[in-house]
Amino acid sequence: MRPLLKYGIPAAAGLATGGYAYSQGEDPGTSILAGTAGALGGAASLVGSRLAGKYAPVIAQQVQEKAITPMANVVGNIGANVPKESKFRNKAVGQIADVLAAAEQATIGPRAERTTGKITAGLGVPAGAGLAGLGGIALGAIPSSMGIPGFADQPIDPESYGSSNSPGARYKQTTGTAGISNYQR
Repeated sequence: MRPLLKYGIPAAAGLATGGYAYSQGEDPGTSILAGTAGALGGAASLVGSRLAGKYAPVIAQQVQEKAITPMANVVGNIGANVPKESKFRNKAVGQIADVLAAAEQATIGPRAERTTGKITAGLGVPAGAGLAGLGGIALGAIPSSMGIPGFADQPIDPESYGSSNSPGARYKQTTGTAGISNYQR
């Protein structure tokens, strides 16, 4: 495989997933993890698409033997039992036979092998990179929940509102009327 494809596609997948995570408001550390996981997912999907292209003839032969040929035989038997003057025979059976013949041609030969690999790469690489990027975002949630710098948007302030150490919790708040209600005045 060409180095530009071997390294460029996973790098582009990593940049895309990391950039998208950052654009959706994720913190920098989580975005980096999403990009790294997206690059690894893109590389794994690329290897998977190469294997799919390699084993496409075997799979295509199995599909041909187990599905297409039996369906073509059933359609041929139906067409043989229908009178020749029937519109059903000319239209429906002929169209179904044409579809099955096209499927048979698509599953046999070197063209089918190249097509299967390209389809798998075209659909598999973005899907694999996206799912791996989601895994990177989930992984980034762990250090983010601990408040590790670079993973948390804002540092955790122990004296924030609602803390038991805040001045409002330690001292009673005074009011201007000191307990006199509006009805007593």
